[in-house]
Amino acid sequence: MNLDELRTERQKWMSWKNIAPLREALDALDDVACSVELGDVVKINAAVDEKKIYETAKLLMPWRKGPFEISQTFIDTEWKSNIKYNLLRPHFNLKDKRVADIGCNNGYYMFRMQEDDPKLLVGFDPSPLYKTQFDFINHFVKSEIVYELLGVEHLEFYEEKFDTIFCLGVLYHRSDPVAMLKSLYKGLDKEGEVILDTFYIEGEGEMCLCPESSYSKIPNIYFVPTAGALKNWCKRAGFSSFEILETSVTEADEQRKTEWIEGQSLEDFLDPNDSSKTVEGYPAPARIYVKLKKEVK
Repeated sequence: MNLDELRTERQKWMSWKNIAPLREALDALDDVACSVELGDVVKINAAVDEKKIYETAKLLMPWRKGPFEISQTFIDTEWKSNIKYNLLRPHFNLKDKRVADIGCNNGYYMFRMQEDDPKLLVGFDPSPLYKTQFDFINHFVKSEIVYELLGVEHLEFYEEKFDTIFCLGVLYHRSDPVAMLKSLYKGLDKEGEVILDTFYIEGEGEMCLCPESSYSKIPNIYFVPTAGALKNWCKRAGFSSFEILETSVTEADEQRKTEWIEGQSLEDFLDPNDSSKTVEGYPAPARIYVKLKKEVK
């Protein structure tokens, strides 16, 4: 697979009629000196044109991951991604490592990961909108993060092998989860590790929920496994170690409607009379966080 040809082709996405005006807005931003705080809120302190910053940020909606703050503009994203990041933070050390974030969205997690001083940070996400959001924030942060308009299926062909791969909230969108896990495996260097987060259901057996048409109003959710079924998938993909780090139920404090998104959010996805169920009658979204390690051969 020729990734350079693919990159050239996908760069043309930035000229799509719905993306081109956003890119023009970014080009019109002033280049100003700023300081950056990489805490729960990625804060950018700078003397900026407040009206221009707010209007540009609004153009880039919907904002899913965050939050961010640019001077007086607080981007209150749908997800408080700091909750997930802080949950995982004790379980990794990225110092001098080559790190990939699969399905990186606008790069919130990668901006936070800079505090570890990794050797390389690469985000994979084939979304021109999320890439534009990333470029907006990075206009001020000026990081050396590499953002690729590529997907997990390109990992094995990538020019680098990674020491740590984050794959958060992607697996359930794939109709062949074992094939995706194999792609993650092939993207690792020897002794590499994957930090994985996906939906799961409670249960002792090695079973899986297969939603008929949607899960929590999301149509492209294919499989929601028990922990046992997920472990078997990972074993079939070649991983030698499966460690459960945490489990959690998604709460309204973590995912909710704000002025920075369009449409519905968690409160609309659950049964209004029983929040333990989705509107379809399935168990409400719960997540399992695991660490996978590649077998040394």
